[in-house]
Amino acid sequence: MQIWSGCGLRSSSDRAALRSSDPVPHGQVSYRLIMPFDDLDRRIVAALVDDARATYAEVGASVGLSAPAVKRRVDRLRASGAITGFSAQVDPAALGWTTEAYVELFCRGRTSPGDIGAAVAKHPEVIEACTITGEADALLHIRAADVRHFEQVVERIGAEPFVVRTRSVIVLSRLVHRPDLLPPGSGI
Repeated sequence: MQIWSGCGLRSSSDRAALRSSDPVPHGQVSYRLIMPFDDLDRRIVAALVDDARATYAEVGASVGLSAPAVKRRVDRLRASGAITGFSAQVDPAALGWTTEAYVELFCRGRTSPGDIGAAVAKHPEVIEACTITGEADALLHIRAADVRHFEQVVERIGAEPFVVRTRSVIVLSRLVHRPDLLPPGSGI
């Protein structure tokens, strides 16, 4: 069974356009064909999450497929948007970003998520931003060189015309960090 995400994809030309091998840009919604994962797909994805630099031959050896078969499956997973890319993980402290914090944004009136996103995206220290439930309108994940730098970032963000106030917490120590965790029951 094949499922199409998004709406209005009735024509075969619409569906064919979405079968492109271009990966879905990070942070964007995929309106491509969502293929069901079988056990081999799950094992291939798990191997790539464990080591994204593994060759197709190495992944194939761990899942019982030839390198060309693994490549075809990875290409299909990329084309469907299931695999969105490959990246290096860098220790932020190695880049001089030693302070980590979370900032709740409280916004004026009916500020749209798009307006919030556009404003906070201007600040390279904001590594993640999301709308949330509760009193605050958004939660920002920020990395900075030190506490003074963090304070400057919060002051710049607080100066946005829609920001009523902020509430911050600085991370003292990270107890659990699972950037590549595949959640149980995720189908992967």
